Amino acid sequence: MEVDQLRYFLRVAERGNFTRAAEELKISQPALSRSIQKLEEELGQPVFERKTRSVALTEAGTLLQARAQQILSLIEDTKAEISDDGRSGQIRIGAIPTIAPFFLPDLLRQFSAEFPAASIIVQEDTTEKLLKRCTQGEVDLAIVALPVPARYLEVEELFQEELLLVLPPEHPLVNKPQIRLNDIKNYPFVLLDEAHCLSDNIVSFCRQRSFHPVAVEQTSQLAMVQELVSLSHGISMIPQMARKLDQSDRRVYRSISGTKPVRKIAMVWNPYRFQSRLLQAFQERLRVYASQQDACPTSRK
Repeated sequence: MEVDQLRYFLRVAERGNFTRAAEELKISQPALSRSIQKLEEELGQPVFERKTRSVALTEAGTLLQARAQQILSLIEDTKAEISDDGRSGQIRIGAIPTIAPFFLPDLLRQFSAEFPAASIIVQEDTTEKLLKRCTQGEVDLAIVALPVPARYLEVEELFQEELLLVLPPEHPLVNKPQIRLNDIKNYPFVLLDEAHCLSDNIVSFCRQRSFHPVAVEQTSQLAMVQELVSLSHGISMIPQMARKLDQSDRRVYRSISGTKPVRKIAMVWNPYRFQSRLLQAFQERLRVYASQQDACPTSRK
């Protein structure tokens, strides 16, 4: 049984398809099929149930999946621990799309200047997928918005930021001295689709105050939410970090009076994986950088 066989097996198991797995692994499909076939011959039974356009794990495959993840994680951690000098190496950072482009660039520039021999790979994805990658060791650290269903993962709250109301310039609420939640409940909203936790933050805040925002449009990108608001398709709420980078005069941002909608930002990692000195250094720089984003950083957990 070879390490590459286990790696190939896990990719097929994750994708449920030999063709997609081969493309991502950058090998031919026949070569991938032969590798899996040899693995099955060694085990004496199939690990996949072949279907017309997909594959599913057999009982033996399910057991092998758990063991293969442990074996590869142990190999990766051993190599990382042996080569750990605290200055060089690779860090894999995950972040959700409503955080990555607004929060990470300056932090990464500062860290790269201090640690020029370090390589940082950024993966942008939904919270659910990032938590899975953290658990499996594919991501060393994820930056997400709370709450998160993080079993077997360490969660440290970093700071909280306000969600600002965004309106088109001609909206009747623009000239109102104070905008309260009751003022916006009858207006249609433009929200991110259900895969993004920002919409959950907004809907949850509104529901706790006895109204449910009606979403007339949903999109997958925050920039599109802002553009649709500019075109008077509806109103929305945008994180403070995204507002700081928006120089357009086609949108107006206002803070809601009274209890303000906020989201809490946290870092998540797998405490059962080896934590390199370089990763620990990144975590410390992240804490300092996060404390500068909020005048009243939330207490550590």
